[in-house]
Amino acid sequence: MADAPVSQQRVTKQRLAISAALDTLDDFVSTQELHRLLHAQGTRVSLATTYRILASLAEEGLVDTLRNGEGEAVYRRCSATNHHHHLLCRECGKTVEVQAPAVESWAAKIAQANGFTQVQHTVEIYGLCPECSARA
Repeated sequence: MADAPVSQQRVTKQRLAISAALDTLDDFVSTQELHRLLHAQGTRVSLATTYRILASLAEEGLVDTLRNGEGEAVYRRCSATNHHHHLLCRECGKTVEVQAPAVESWAAKIAQANGFTQVQHTVEIYGLCPECSARA
């Protein structure tokens, strides 16, 4: 089965601004947080456009997306180009990218045992980072 062609997105001033802002952030950010940051920097972009562009970047694999502890979608430009997982601090949002070969092996075995193919999975681990743990 051939891969579907990747749609070519128009490069707009707003898309470039959102992409550049993501490049400056270390941790995951919500759409609303990113929108506030852009406006504080003087970039005019609507909240709806911010949502649309982030969804497009995620679909293209240019950013990682996950749900935070409150169930809100958050985004981050990740340095890892291969499949990976994250440790996320519930308090400050600090994120650590982790490779998890044991999880990959387990997921493949579970899928195979149940006859599933073309399997994808997401594993995110939430806790308190060392700095937040020390303050608690």
